[in-house]
Amino acid sequence: DPTISSYDLLHLPEPAIISQDLARVAARDLRDPIVLGLYLNDEPDTGQLKGIAQVTAQLKAIAPAAQPFVNLFPYREFKVEVYDDYESYTRMLVDEASQPSISFDNYALSYAGLGDDYFNNLEIVRRVALEKNLPFYACIQSVAHFGYLVPNDATLSLQAFTAVAYGARGIEYFTFYTPERGNYRDGPIDPFGRRTSTYGSLQRVNSQIAALAPTLVRLRSTGVYHYPDTPRRGEALVKSRWVKSVSMNKDEDGFVPPSVAARFLVGEFADETARPYVMLVNKDLTYSFQFEIEYREPVRRAWRMNPYTGQEEELEGEQMWISPGGAVLIRLEPSDDAAARYR
Repeated sequence: DPTISSYDLLHLPEPAIISQDLARVAARDLRDPIVLGLYLNDEPDTGQLKGIAQVTAQLKAIAPAAQPFVNLFPYREFKVEVYDDYESYTRMLVDEASQPSISFDNYALSYAGLGDDYFNNLEIVRRVALEKNLPFYACIQSVAHFGYLVPNDATLSLQAFTAVAYGARGIEYFTFYTPERGNYRDGPIDPFGRRTSTYGSLQRVNSQIAALAPTLVRLRSTGVYHYPDTPRRGEALVKSRWVKSVSMNKDEDGFVPPSVAARFLVGEFADETARPYVMLVNKDLTYSFQFEIEYREPVRRAWRMNPYTGQEEELEGEQMWISPGGAVLIRLEPSDDAAARYR
């Protein structure tokens, strides 16, 4: 709503005026089942969080089922003006601004792939979300601008599934409509109102997540690991509970140059019965790999969750390939002894 989303959070209107504005939005929009909640602010600094808390409290009083939505600044290695410490900044969103979820944006996709700041951001937000027992969402880049890459299946998939591997409960996109300024280009909808190739890519990534969602919503993140390079705040694969190593089998036809080495992200999960799952993400934006996983514990069988049907199928043969930026969600069936140790 243009009124509420443009409040000066350091100098809010009188509470009665805010209640009047919220009541208007509740009557007009928040009864519609397609509306999840109300956007309050994007990238607030720490000084604005008390104002967000006040609007949130009044929203809860008027429309208890509506979710307030606030999106945080990204993490950067250098200190910026809006926060001194990103982990404290993230906690303040929950503790001081009373938010029921954590959302952040971080556009870090360059020709070198995803930068460390992106993974460091995920590390911090995941830790706070687990500590507070709250869901978190990641806003990723879906429009080319500045020095960022043009979106495609690989770049959108890499961003979305690395977030999912960290335990994200939702994916947001910046932006759906391509802004009519600067070098912004190739968003899902172009400035003339037409669908671009990005529209289809975004649709395919969303459809895969939707197919896996009935499984993903039952999983709790238990660990995230990188191989071979580890971001400063990340964990190396050597600390993984289930995966000892991931190797890339060079294809016999020579499509992958000998100089190319695989780069993987491994997210580990457990369901409500403590059954283990692993999500393997290919961090390479160019090459598909045939992979092989060596497990730390005896595993009787491994099942791949089909990203088109959502059904389980045995992990073997052609199912052992992973696309550029792609992901494979695997359910492990460990030996009885290994399962008992895990519990």
